[in-house]
Amino acid sequence: MTASETILYDYHYSSAAYRLRLALALLDMDYTPVPVDLRAGAHLEPEHRARNPQGFVPALWIDGRMLTQSVAILEYLDETRSVGWLPRDAVGRQRVRTLAHVIAMDIHPVCNLSVARAGSGDGDIGPWMHRFIPRGLEAFEALLDDPATGRFCHGDRVGLADLCLLPQLFNADRWGVPVAHLERIGRVRAALEEIPALAAAHPEQVKPPEA
Repeated sequence: MTASETILYDYHYSSAAYRLRLALALLDMDYTPVPVDLRAGAHLEPEHRARNPQGFVPALWIDGRMLTQSVAILEYLDETRSVGWLPRDAVGRQRVRTLAHVIAMDIHPVCNLSVARAGSGDGDIGPWMHRFIPRGLEAFEALLDDPATGRFCHGDRVGLADLCLLPQLFNADRWGVPVAHLERIGRVRAALEEIPALAAAHPEQVKPPEA
């Protein structure tokens, strides 16, 4: 690997990896995708643990270094590419991080497949998803009831919170969790789905043919 390469170690259904695909699409950055098949346990192999000792995806090779933890990577990209995914004012940054963390720090970890499988006991993780995803999304919906909400989660430009929201909504759909009643989230989602670059990052667009 060279300092000029960008390589995303990805799994198509990983919401954390989906966040980075959205980000790289918005940046119009060329990158090499390298699938890491979670179903086959490829994330636990020594080769991948050398990239990410936690054995998670995504891992992103960029600027001559390997980065892990999707939200931290999004902030790195924002800082190094001056994208504006975080507002310039401290109050705005705090609000956007709150929204992003509701998903990335609260909903996502509880609904990680390894946690859901351990928590469900009988192997049927559907009820687990239906228990925890709605709680988080309903809180997110309430937080959008704010004058700072615009076309997107904060104002009229895509930001950090939006990059976390869209993958979580895909997960809700995947598990059959109703979201139609979340009207503010629905409006933001519709605006995001109008952006062609983001549509191209959708899991169904990037998954391998055999998946």
